[in-house]
Amino acid sequence: MKTNYDDYECLLVERDGRLATVTLNRPEHRNAINHQLHTELARIWVDLAEDEEVTAVLLTGAGDFFSVGGDVSKMTGRPGGDVLAPGAMPDPAHSRRIVDNLLNLDKPIVTAINGHAIGLAATIALLTDVTVISTAAKIADTHVRVGLVAGDGGAAIWPLLVGPSRAKELLMRGTRVEGAEAARIGLVSYAVAPEEVLPFAREIALELANGATWAIRWTKLSVNKLLKEQMNLVFDTSMALELATFQTEDHREAVSAFLEKRAPRFTGR
Repeated sequence: MKTNYDDYECLLVERDGRLATVTLNRPEHRNAINHQLHTELARIWVDLAEDEEVTAVLLTGAGDFFSVGGDVSKMTGRPGGDVLAPGAMPDPAHSRRIVDNLLNLDKPIVTAINGHAIGLAATIALLTDVTVISTAAKIADTHVRVGLVAGDGGAAIWPLLVGPSRAKELLMRGTRVEGAEAARIGLVSYAVAPEEVLPFAREIALELANGATWAIRWTKLSVNKLLKEQMNLVFDTSMALELATFQTEDHREAVSAFLEKRAPRFTGR
């Protein structure tokens, strides 16, 4: 069955033979993940799984950024107190679907991190199978910088890639890791010059698309059992704690400071 991707608004899906290229397509907003893109990121992996013409996926971002992650400007004005109030916080079940559907896709995914990858965008990239980052790009989970727990998967995948000790420091400090350093410590697979990112990632993706389909898919599924076990262990706790931090004064102060372009003044409240 050939899948129709025409109704996607924030993702551009292009097929070339057995390869599907998925592009985060909000370049005017640095590919920030708004509600619509969040919804589409949960659904795209299911559609790709059902597309019988596709055997591999290439993921990238439009413009100069892979994605700056969640749109901080939309976090202002959330009501406090009642966590179930409309607009109070994101739906954790929806966030879980992004991760689960991504890990359940048995087709190999190669990610071309063409520019900065921040927050949820970094998590999504790191959960894919092969990652190629630009030496001019940085990757980071900066939840703590806006007063939030790294709850949408970062607390699960970063320790698997770089070890618990280094992961804790990078997550607790919200450190932006340069492309070459990310490759050196094993956070990503490769770091190459900016103009080489997409061609190199595409070369790998085409190799996988035209390889031994079931051997590749089932090898991925076998290894992904480890990732799923880690996600099952960590995700629900970290997401619940992230939702709790949405209600803190430190988070509200961080959002205000971001919008006012100043350093936040955290008080531990």
